[in-house]
Amino acid sequence: MTSPATVQSAAQAKPIQHNKLSPLDIFRRVVFIVLGAVLAGVALEIFLIPNNIIDGGITGISIMGAHLTHLPLGIFLFVLNLPFLIAGYKSIGKTFALSTLLGVVTLAVTTSLLHHVEPFTDETLLATVFGGILLGIGVGIVIRSGGTTDGTEVVAIMVSKKTPFSVGQMVMFINLFILGSAGLVYGWDNAMFSLIAYFIAFKVMDLTIEGFDESKSIWVISENYREIGEAIVSRLGRGVTYLNGEGGYSGDSKQVIFTVVTRMEEAKLKSIVTELDPAAFLAVGNIHDVRGGRFKKKDIH
Repeated sequence: MTSPATVQSAAQAKPIQHNKLSPLDIFRRVVFIVLGAVLAGVALEIFLIPNNIIDGGITGISIMGAHLTHLPLGIFLFVLNLPFLIAGYKSIGKTFALSTLLGVVTLAVTTSLLHHVEPFTDETLLATVFGGILLGIGVGIVIRSGGTTDGTEVVAIMVSKKTPFSVGQMVMFINLFILGSAGLVYGWDNAMFSLIAYFIAFKVMDLTIEGFDESKSIWVISENYREIGEAIVSRLGRGVTYLNGEGGYSGDSKQVIFTVVTRMEEAKLKSIVTELDPAAFLAVGNIHDVRGGRFKKKDIH
């Protein structure tokens, strides 16, 4: 519970000033958002749409709308996304809204320019796999650059505030409904191929955003913490941090070793811990981004 004094002091505090992006950062963001949106447009018009395979979200609704009305896909992409960007402006912030608008406009223009280009393949399975991969890379680049090409997440954020469902649950529900509806428009075989393409794109998008060099956070509790920590530093070249802890059941003081290693170093670290203390408690977690500190690998002597 917050006290009145805390509220008053918070009200008198100066608002936090957000650092503005430098011209170079803005240029880099624009270039990558445009590049990613173009790749996504190529995936849609050269692989997926000619083979009656759709994407999820508002993009999927736009594809079905264009198919049923024979109007350009770009019109649907822009018109259907714009209201949600405007309505969700306060929820997602100015920078993200403008970045998303750039991604949506670029995707709409790309699909319009490529609409009459011959598809690379008429093999449905090949189109599903390669279209999903290219779509995942494109959307992943856009998201990694601070934007998106689809207003589905904006819709999910707005709806989740008035329902007990999380943003992730709302996105999943919306996409399952849209991809399921594809069966009524294109047939159930194509709907299933659409689900496969969506799954491939989702996985590739994650790899594009997080990178292949996924890091691991390591927590070790051991009586031999000093020896284990020194071995990690000398044999792996990674820095360690010693934390003070207390056992919840015994009440005894504990020393906790915390370190971050790459996925390739995880097995070697486990062997070090097992060698020095087979009874040590060890926990491993995934980390998608590491910055600052001394994560950079030191020389191993």
